[in-house]
Amino acid sequence: MIPLLILLQAHTPAIAKGADRISQGLPREVRQFLEFNLFKVKNFEITVFDIILILAIISLGRLLIIVVAGVLRRGFFRRNQVDQGRQEAVIQLVRYFIYTIVVIIGLEVAGVQLSILLAGSAALLVGVGLGLQQTFNDLVSGLILLFEGSINVGDIVELDNGLVGRVTDVGLRTSKLETRDSIGIIVPNSKFINNNIINWSHNRSLTRFIINVRVSYRNDPQKVENILLLSAREHSEVAQNPPPTVRLMDFGESGLMYELLFWTYSAWRIEYIKSEIRIAVFDRFRHEKIDIPYPQRDINLHFGWEELVERMINKNKGNSNEPGT
Repeated sequence: MIPLLILLQAHTPAIAKGADRISQGLPREVRQFLEFNLFKVKNFEITVFDIILILAIISLGRLLIIVVAGVLRRGFFRRNQVDQGRQEAVIQLVRYFIYTIVVIIGLEVAGVQLSILLAGSAALLVGVGLGLQQTFNDLVSGLILLFEGSINVGDIVELDNGLVGRVTDVGLRTSKLETRDSIGIIVPNSKFINNNIINWSHNRSLTRFIINVRVSYRNDPQKVENILLLSAREHSEVAQNPPPTVRLMDFGESGLMYELLFWTYSAWRIEYIKSEIRIAVFDRFRHEKIDIPYPQRDINLHFGWEELVERMINKNKGNSNEPGT
């Protein structure tokens, strides 16, 4: 209700007056069409010329965004070797800034006095702010992400629930992730600020991963280590520097526990890389007769086998003597 009253009291701004003076040189029929009132309440009116002017301002704003983005990409970004994620963040900020200017100019053209609008809507804005606290939290978090650059387009991140995805867009309120299953997920920006997020691409370098292997006690540890290292080194996406390593981690209940550590640039395909290395290890284990043990348990009886058999026989006899059996 308050914004409507403000609109009714608004007057034609200087921008619209200047455009009206320009339109005076047009033919009378065209000028009459442009001055046709689409909406009028008291002193507030919107004409066809106002709509055309607002559309022209929006088009110029979009054109300005394209021009500025092109200049930044071909000039500043290329000279300073700015990464793709940071480029998208800066261009996104430029886009929001230009859109804000376009909205302000559009309201001025429509005859809305912003100072009166803000003053008259103060109480309404307080109520809206209380109801949209989480939304404003996401908006502020989006600005922090765009300025800091801690999360950029193309980064591979792992959320606190274990979900892994590639960042495809960093917006002002939400960001978009694409999982390995090509499923798009929309994540509020406050999740990246308030929760613990693993950014596998943050350092833009190699990432280390681990494959756990259990082997029987009867196998030679040196032979097992050689097989694990060979299987990792032969994979095309495993880095040779630093080289893969093997650690004997523990003496387990059923066998020796090994860790195969390797480095790779292909963090996005890591589950496939691990699978391919495991298949290579299994084939070599089978060829070299290396045993992968099953879980084993020792059973201690408080009496001998004869007594156990006798009790089982007596139990079966008792069940057969029951009525109805």
